[in-house]
Amino acid sequence: MNEVFSELPEDELLPEYEFDYSKAKPNRFSARRAEAGLKVVVLDVDVAQVFSTPEAVNHALRSLIAAMPS
Repeated sequence: MNEVFSELPEDELLPEYEFDYSKAKPNRFSARRAEAGLKVVVLDVDVAQVFSTPEAVNHALRSLIAAMPS
């Protein structure tokens, strides 16, 4: 296996890689998000430039929710 890598230039990608899924571990951070009831939302670039923190986004959305007619 080392022979294959030594023949390739350093920046060359192999056409296929073997991944040993038996050594894979679950994402240790995903449980924390699920327990806290957090959701991930991807913002468009122009919107993300306006808000510097997640708290700023939440504050703006909560204000909008409060202003909406029920």
